[in-house]
Amino acid sequence: MPPDSPHPLLRLNKGQERRLKAGHPWAFSNEIAMKPEYRQWQPGAPVRLEGDDGWRFGTFMFNPHSLIAARLLDRDPAAAVDGAFIRQRIADAAGLRAQVCDTPYHRLVHAESDRLPGLIVDRFDDVAVVQANTAGMDRLLPEITAALLAELPLRTIVARNDSPSRLHEGLTEQVALLHGESAACAAIEGGVAFPIDPLTGQKTGFFFDQRPNRDRVAALASGGKMLDVFCHIGAFGLRCAAAGASHVTLVDASAPALEHAARAAAANGFDGKVTTKRGDAFDVMTELAQSGERFDVVVCDPPAFAKSKKDQAAGLRAYGRLARLAAPLVTPGGFLFIASCSHHAPLDLFAAAVAEGLYRGRRDGRIVATGFAGPDHPVHPQLPESAYLKGQLIQLF
Repeated sequence: MPPDSPHPLLRLNKGQERRLKAGHPWAFSNEIAMKPEYRQWQPGAPVRLEGDDGWRFGTFMFNPHSLIAARLLDRDPAAAVDGAFIRQRIADAAGLRAQVCDTPYHRLVHAESDRLPGLIVDRFDDVAVVQANTAGMDRLLPEITAALLAELPLRTIVARNDSPSRLHEGLTEQVALLHGESAACAAIEGGVAFPIDPLTGQKTGFFFDQRPNRDRVAALASGGKMLDVFCHIGAFGLRCAAAGASHVTLVDASAPALEHAARAAAANGFDGKVTTKRGDAFDVMTELAQSGERFDVVVCDPPAFAKSKKDQAAGLRAYGRLARLAAPLVTPGGFLFIASCSHHAPLDLFAAAVAEGLYRGRRDGRIVATGFAGPDHPVHPQLPESAYLKGQLIQLF
């Protein structure tokens, strides 16, 4: 080990350097010249990674038990990964949000795109919700908590460490208060307050990524009927209610989500024009079409239908079916917004599935806009997985 680096050395197998030399931030376990003793190393600890040819890739956090074995932290192979390092990265992330976000309700840290691999932090004004989805970020939770408190005026920090990706890192679940006494808060967007309980809600409690798409859809809703399918806590629907929709129907399979949405509607004064309907989205849309229901704006924002590469074909068929069932529900001249949060359903294949679904639904239309996540969800240039969200706003004839 050279004297200028505090980190142990890992080498890539011969011929595995090309992708990392192009800037990719990950090394997979089959790309690394693994040794038996590596299994005893602390998961998530920093290492320096070099190519078989001696090329220095920098400091990575290493988990010998994960398929993604090494994740880039810094191009400097001697970088000190300590409290000061984490605080600078948190400060950089907060600085970007101060430039691109107009409220203190946003994603504050977006994993590799903010050079903190696997770390998610969502901010609800004075409450931060943290997901440490990698062993490296999990072991740095004390430093992350201290950095957040140093950089932002927070009263509460919640660890929402229950994502499935933690299992791939050999981590257990943890949902707890890291700082403060109460986690109750709200997400305020477009003049609507959405009550949030980060300890019990889905994921971190609110999907900030869809904000620009909700802005665009809400701008079309005034005076019309709106249908929000896979509504979760009703973010699209209540934004449309606030924008002047005459009536909003919220559909979801989850009773707790619909109850949460109904409470939010009442708290914002919308309960008189918001209806909830529980059931399988495909079944409910079929029933609505059979009963002759039509809406001026329809939103379909489902969970990921293609969670892995092997699910891609089935997932694309599901998006096509969704478009086919939604198409008859849209009034002539009305709008359909349909989204996918599946990385394994890339935009070209997703768009083709939607187009086929509209054709099978016997509707013509035109794509008005293609939407993505907001700027608080930056994309890593060499990591297409970070550009997971896409959606199409389509006017139907």
